[in-house]
Amino acid sequence: MYENLLPLGSVVLLKGGNKRVMITGRIQARAGERKVYDYSACWYPEGIVSPQEIFFFDHDAIETLFFVGFQDEEELRFRKEALGSLGELYVDEDGRIAQR
Repeated sequence: MYENLLPLGSVVLLKGGNKRVMITGRIQARAGERKVYDYSACWYPEGIVSPQEIFFFDHDAIETLFFVGFQDEEELRFRKEALGSLGELYVDEDGRIAQR
């Protein structure tokens, strides 16, 4: 389910967007929300300029892929073993991401 997520550093344009973002995290939850998102990202090329400008979105919100982030053996193993073994996720009462 999650093993096909893009690697960190990937640059994408979101549907309806007019500025590219760079993926900075996978399997993320926004503070105070109960939804688990596929990705978090920052503006590209500016980077993280403030915590209020971190974006959360799911894979299906990507319109265009401009650049695929760094992939080495460690990344490929992480996607296969860690991300590939995740089932359905949710945010628990303490704000942590957990498996159902």
